[in-house]
Amino acid sequence: MPAGALSSVSLKLPSAHCPLRTLLLVPPGHWSKEPAPTCALRSGQAMALTQRDSVARVLLAEEKLLQRKMKTWPLGFGVKLEIVTPFLGKYRPFMGRCCQTCTPKSWQSSFHKHLPSLGFHNVLQVTEENTRYRGWLVRRLCYFLAILEWKVESDTQQDLQERIFCSKRVQDVMSLEAPQARGAGSILSKSRAQWRSEVLSILGQIQSPLSLFILRLCSWALLRLLNHMFLNVLLHKGQLEMVRRAAQTPDVPLVFLSTRKSQLDGLLLPFLLFSQGLGVPRVTWEYQTFTPSLRAVLSWLGGVFLPPGAEHAPDGERGALSRAVLTSYIEELLKSRQHLVIFLEDPVSGEPRLSAPGGEWLALVLGAVRAGAVPDVMLVPVGIAYDVAPSASHRGLSGSAQPLGLWSCLLAVRRALGREFGCVRMDFAQPFSLQEYTANSLFRQSCSQKSLDKLLLPIILGKSPDLLDWEKSEEWYPGLGTAAELKADERRLVGRLGLHSLSAGVSCSAVMAVAIMSALLLHKHREGVSLSRLMSDFSWLVEETLLRNRDVGFSGRLRDLVVHALSLLRGCVSLHRLSCGDVLVAPRETEAAVRELSWHSAALLPVFMCEAVGACAINSLLVEMLPFLSPAELPAAVVLSQEELLLKTLTLLQLLPRDVLLLQPCQSVSCYGQEVLDKLIQCGLLVAEETPSERPVCDTARRRFSQKLLWKEMEDFNDSDSDYEEDTGKRYFKISQLDNCPDFFLFLSSLLGPLLKTFERAAAFLVESGCPELELEYVEKLQRFLVRKAREDGSFECANRSLALSSIRTFKELGVLKEQPGPVGPILHLSETFSTKENQERLEKFMGQFTSS
Repeated sequence: MPAGALSSVSLKLPSAHCPLRTLLLVPPGHWSKEPAPTCALRSGQAMALTQRDSVARVLLAEEKLLQRKMKTWPLGFGVKLEIVTPFLGKYRPFMGRCCQTCTPKSWQSSFHKHLPSLGFHNVLQVTEENTRYRGWLVRRLCYFLAILEWKVESDTQQDLQERIFCSKRVQDVMSLEAPQARGAGSILSKSRAQWRSEVLSILGQIQSPLSLFILRLCSWALLRLLNHMFLNVLLHKGQLEMVRRAAQTPDVPLVFLSTRKSQLDGLLLPFLLFSQGLGVPRVTWEYQTFTPSLRAVLSWLGGVFLPPGAEHAPDGERGALSRAVLTSYIEELLKSRQHLVIFLEDPVSGEPRLSAPGGEWLALVLGAVRAGAVPDVMLVPVGIAYDVAPSASHRGLSGSAQPLGLWSCLLAVRRALGREFGCVRMDFAQPFSLQEYTANSLFRQSCSQKSLDKLLLPIILGKSPDLLDWEKSEEWYPGLGTAAELKADERRLVGRLGLHSLSAGVSCSAVMAVAIMSALLLHKHREGVSLSRLMSDFSWLVEETLLRNRDVGFSGRLRDLVVHALSLLRGCVSLHRLSCGDVLVAPRETEAAVRELSWHSAALLPVFMCEAVGACAINSLLVEMLPFLSPAELPAAVVLSQEELLLKTLTLLQLLPRDVLLLQPCQSVSCYGQEVLDKLIQCGLLVAEETPSERPVCDTARRRFSQKLLWKEMEDFNDSDSDYEEDTGKRYFKISQLDNCPDFFLFLSSLLGPLLKTFERAAAFLVESGCPELELEYVEKLQRFLVRKAREDGSFECANRSLALSSIRTFKELGVLKEQPGPVGPILHLSETFSTKENQERLEKFMGQFTSS
């Protein structure tokens, strides 16, 4: 680039309260492109450019050029057809159908063909039409008047305390503890009044009665706050209709199993349900996360907590009584048909991860259904998507934090009022029956399971692998305590149910504009890109997302969406004016900027998970072939066999945690591996290599059904027609040589790059680890090691505490690290197999083969 061709641009990005709000409130089914006159920027222009004088003008010019290119498509027959792409509003997918394999009856109910076409509703648009009154004064008090008319379902029974105290579980604990005290000759045996006081104390730690005044006051304040923070909060009317139909099932409560992106979700989700006439649900919160004052406020708003005694299930009288009171409370809550909200993932992690408290609550719901407290429960997976999540937890290096207090919340609200967070989209998946899922899951327990160390250690140590006919035995819920006193099979059932619901919630979540922009800047244009090219790639990635049957949470003109995403990422990008009249967009290389982009771009990984796994598997094969091929032969002359590619894919699938893959429990790893191969062929990254002397690879009908012909096994037909002979020829593939395939290949492989690179660096850290040592100390040392490595090459997306914890968890399953109980906490030991430097290098090489750098 010639000197003077690049100059910095000082941009004043648009505020959230501007005409862009109107553009983004266009119904998502109507994506428009308005023609505009071409305007070019003269080179050498000295005046400072504003956002509308630089970005908008370039977008106008590039949009005009794209319209000319996309206007018509000439065909050989003299016919001109208009190019129709999915993001132009011709097609929008409807996600959220429940699993047809696990819940076939639920799949047929609560859903009709007209539901996807019902459109969207913005919860923040509350006007006088939402009240019974009209007039000038009503228009200024419409928020308050509308909230007064929202329906509040009846709370739990007034005799709840007496019912819990007289429940069989609580009485059994009292009867077991009292004889022990009398037998010891103690004069301190508790009276009935003392037992009642202790039960009420535990119940007070779990919940409080709803305060209607505080509930409506906080709803009014939250509605005003959301209007200042977000452009819109969208709900799909068809999904709401499904939830309303499920709520009408007699004697069956709803349990919402939600993803979690920030602490605001615990207030936002019940507020949306309250505003849509679905009542005020009980929301599960972590007890130790908040101070007593804030816990009291959340309890008045419908919050419920795991009591300290039942959270970790200690031995002793208090722990047994806490578990009994908590179990009885959940049964009474479901009997009264109150809805319950459970969050399945931790908001600190940038990836879908099952949280331990969510597993505790899910186990309690399952126990209540199995005990016969309610005939059934309808589970509703929920997906939440933000442009920018109002939480700063992902920016910190440490996952531990001080308890959140009421004053801290007020300060956070004050800081949030001066920021822009874009749009929010809430999606509800199709409700399904817990009873039906439990009954069907009993018939799908796979017996061909092995632990991860038995599956992958032979490959790491250079021995023959055996992966095709085995599943990884990772069926339990991570961190699930003993609050529900579950057996081993019940723990596996809770783990499958949690993973199934989390996968459904993530799958129905919309992809936001900031996530797409962050993925492009971090994984495709790390060195910078012109604004015209960035606009074209944004359009391309939106189309690829929709083609994979995933919806996007935005609509409007393309140039406005690009400006919107860049304005929300103003702290992560720098803009420079080019002499050709274009603008260069470059992501900043600071630690905060890279971590911010990595946090947002993680939403694209579930969309392209199959292709990302396949790209990393191909990269592993290319790494092995690299010493035997010249640079001129790569990658055009590389031929990949299906057997080798499938083996590498299965190896990577076994290595990655299931909650990262979002692999549903009803789907085997071998079937998922074949799906990965099919997706690579479908997206054009792999091309079948045909052999002239053989039958075409695509002709699979005869090969597929020839094995099922029973008459072929009879001796009389051994010399039958040769047309039905077995075709045992292997399939081979080549990497596509189209212009966009190399960039797409690198983009896909880099989506899994942060996790895989963290695994590689965790393997390199074994040399510096001082095992044996406490697990907390090991985590802190590993975190500092990752930060040091990130500062050397700028890969701060790998310096993430959640990724470090994931690597330790995987190394435990691999048998690299051995965990033993200690007086202060778990102690990690290095296994004998990996105590040698040779095997540590093999482990590092194994982890590094899947990364592209």
